[in-house]
Amino acid sequence: MKTFPMSPRLAGADPATLRGWVAAGREGLCRMLRAVLRALDGGLNASHPPVASATCDQTQPVPGGLISLVGAGPGAADLLTLRALRCLQRADVIFYDRLVDPEVLAHARPGAERIYVGKAVGACDWPQERIDAVIVAAALQGKRVVRLKSGDPGIFGRATEELAAARRHGIPTEIVPGVTAASAAGAALGRALTERGETDRLVLATGTCRPGDDAPDWGAMLMPGTTLALYMGVSQAARIEANLLAAGVPDRASVEIVSHASGADQRIVTCCLGTLARTVRRQGVENPAIIVIRRPKGELSCSALHPLRRVG
Repeated sequence: MKTFPMSPRLAGADPATLRGWVAAGREGLCRMLRAVLRALDGGLNASHPPVASATCDQTQPVPGGLISLVGAGPGAADLLTLRALRCLQRADVIFYDRLVDPEVLAHARPGAERIYVGKAVGACDWPQERIDAVIVAAALQGKRVVRLKSGDPGIFGRATEELAAARRHGIPTEIVPGVTAASAAGAALGRALTERGETDRLVLATGTCRPGDDAPDWGAMLMPGTTLALYMGVSQAARIEANLLAAGVPDRASVEIVSHASGADQRIVTCCLGTLARTVRRQGVENPAIIVIRRPKGELSCSALHPLRRVG
């Protein structure tokens, strides 16, 4: 390894002088990086005011507050990430969803305020606009706000609306990923969601859109070699079945439904695509549930993978 002689000026400096030089160099580098970020923000995101970056790991108060969108995982409290745990332990106020396990909230800082903002499909006691308003109001009071969502906040968690509300007020934000329900469903089934040579594509899609929106074209998503994981699709089982069959997906395609994945009341129901709606109705399957539909390259039928079963 090549070495270089130390500058005589550097070699003769006392420790205090060296520390001063290091601090000055660090501050100069920070100024340069801030200038670069300002330029990038002005060129790429001119429609929004610059928003400071911050995380729940910071020990000093954040001027203007902080909003952390935190994933609580699919159900089991021990699937919470370490970063999510740190955010809960430093939060001033936590706005949590309907599906968040009470054991997760038990990890919050004792003095943290806990506010329920849950909503179910078809019920709007807490419409999104109201949630946006209360988390922004709390952050503008200088509080560390945790918006605690089941699963991963970036996957069907309405994170976009809440990030936009924060940006309009210049509030720093962060996203803390969580284990999404599809991953927990795969674990519950005891197999991978992608399998080399069989399913080399994984699609996560919603089974329920907001009122007035067209339903997704699930048939276009489920090409051979695909595993399709549908969130919030139980109430749309008949529509999903009809759409997939009309797209040419075999009626013997394998379907596995995992409700309350990773939770104490986890339940697994399996069937073929052609009996999806009937199975959901007869078995009384309810949300939260993930519908996993496999369409391998070889178009194997569900009977080749498993017998019809009900677990739980």
